[in-house]
Amino acid sequence: MRQSAAPPDAVIAATQRWVVRAVIGLNLCPFAKGVQAKGQVHYVVSQADDAPSLLIDLKQQLQDLHEADPAQRDTTLLIAPRVFPDFLDFNDFLDRADRLLRKMRLDSDYQIASFHPQFQFADAGVDDVSHYTNRAPYPVLHLLREDSIDRAVEAFPDAALIFEKNMQTLRALGASGWQALGVGPAPIDASPSSPGDTAA
Repeated sequence: MRQSAAPPDAVIAATQRWVVRAVIGLNLCPFAKGVQAKGQVHYVVSQADDAPSLLIDLKQQLQDLHEADPAQRDTTLLIAPRVFPDFLDFNDFLDRADRLLRKMRLDSDYQIASFHPQFQFADAGVDDVSHYTNRAPYPVLHLLREDSIDRAVEAFPDAALIFEKNMQTLRALGASGWQALGVGPAPIDASPSSPGDTAA
């Protein structure tokens, strides 16, 4: 059954709000502020309603990113509001995404990070606050340049400690503090869709 979602501009707005208020606002990723401030983050909404369609959109976005000037487009957030309301299904899809990256011979140049409204680390309890480091309003595939990752790690020599610091931040914030940010997670909803910044 086809999942409906909010209009693309609303999906992008919710995702940008999460990036600004949570990812940057809580400093969950110290590398994010620079590219966001420079307008180098490309937000695109996939209209895919099944895994094969999302793979097609992912392939296109990887090609577009590869062909783009890094100074103009450093990274891409491919948002998929119509598919994978279940995190385990989304998690299974990531293997297919990585296989596509290898098939395109781009695996040495790019990484695919993942975010989901119900994201869960396998080694943490269901209610562990650590899950919120990877919880976004909608399922998201974050396409990252390896060169940019390398530069970011050089700029932040204590990058390995980021996760530990994030846990301290989130534990201090608590569930109520997270909810007060107003960043979701938002469910895949039944709002009508409309044309916008969508993946081909």
